[in-house]
Amino acid sequence: MTDFTGFDLAQPILRAIADEGYSTPTPIQQKSIPALLEGHDLLGVAQTGTGKTASFALPLLNRLASNGTRPQSRKPRALILAPTRELAGQINDSIRAYGRHMHLRSTVVYGGASIRPQIKTLAQGVHILVATPGRLIDLMNQRHLYLDDVEIFILDEADRMLDMGFIPDVKKITAALPNKRQTVMFSATMPGTIQGLADGLLRDPIRVEVAPAATTVEKIEQRVLFVRKDNKRALLGELLDDRDISRVLIFTRTKHGADRVSRHLHQNGIQSDAIHGNKTQNARQRALNSFRSGKIRALVATDIAARGIDVDGVTHVINFDLPNEPESYVHRIGRTARAGASGIAISFCDVEERGYLRDIEKIIRQSVPVFEDHSFHAAEIANDTRPAKRPQQRRNSSGPRRRHRGRSGNSTKRAA
Repeated sequence: MTDFTGFDLAQPILRAIADEGYSTPTPIQQKSIPALLEGHDLLGVAQTGTGKTASFALPLLNRLASNGTRPQSRKPRALILAPTRELAGQINDSIRAYGRHMHLRSTVVYGGASIRPQIKTLAQGVHILVATPGRLIDLMNQRHLYLDDVEIFILDEADRMLDMGFIPDVKKITAALPNKRQTVMFSATMPGTIQGLADGLLRDPIRVEVAPAATTVEKIEQRVLFVRKDNKRALLGELLDDRDISRVLIFTRTKHGADRVSRHLHQNGIQSDAIHGNKTQNARQRALNSFRSGKIRALVATDIAARGIDVDGVTHVINFDLPNEPESYVHRIGRTARAGASGIAISFCDVEERGYLRDIEKIIRQSVPVFEDHSFHAAEIANDTRPAKRPQQRRNSSGPRRRHRGRSGNSTKRAA
């Protein structure tokens, strides 16, 4: 398949794809779109940045276009479930972009925003609903939403649903769906719990996978910098003296750590902001918009908050703290080298994080090259061959795992 015209898509969808400047389907789109157009259930293993949103959005719009019924009050025909507010918003933006020439209505609901406008929009009727689990259940419990007429159910980033403790909510939501439906599920990794969830949701699914689970993006240049913990902020400031690091996403393990790094950058004259679960939705959106528009050079994020950040032109990802889950490393560095561009991922490793580095190298099946040419290089950490001791486990940015409620330069452009 060399272009989107080879798919059996409605002309208004093809016009919208052309409007966006997309021409060549990505591998996940080539594998997913035909199967979904034929009505199959689908299990997709794909990382962020591979074009998976269009993989399910285009067939979804095509199916709804072929049956032009008006939306009923409080009864959407398609439901897309996403783990975070940011990702849900971006999926809805994509749906609207691809459906701009069609008479289909979509909306997004999530916590952290007023529920009243969401109730009003649902009462007016929408074809497609994009939602986070907590707010969706709130609306169902208040009888402002019914899932009886859902024909297509899409569960995106299922592994992050697991990380955030949403699987019980997902099961409650799917229990309210009609048995006769098309179900689509995407996940970047496939741990046993997610495979079990897929087995319960999908019927004779087509499985598509663009690369082995948890492999890194090929065009990302990776390096690790060994540094003492108390020198990390100074090292970060030294690195950011390089203006080639023009748009950088910086990851920390904790919310307070993200705030501290952001304050340090401000004190050093670097425009930045932090995004994490303690921020209001408006504050998170402002920070994301500023980062996307170039008003700020650096965005400091925790893993959960950063899930769903889809920003072109991120030149560098810096792991200020290594993640305690190696799969998160793959998600993090995948924020650069998008849409065919190259990118650089730099990781700081102190003595307590050597165990995390070993786990990362096992899952990516390669050693991360060591960069020694910096003034804070800690040779004693780099050369320590003793078995690595891991610090006490902390779950991402939020402490112990818990449930989060709904408030909770290529010439060929590719669909998001």
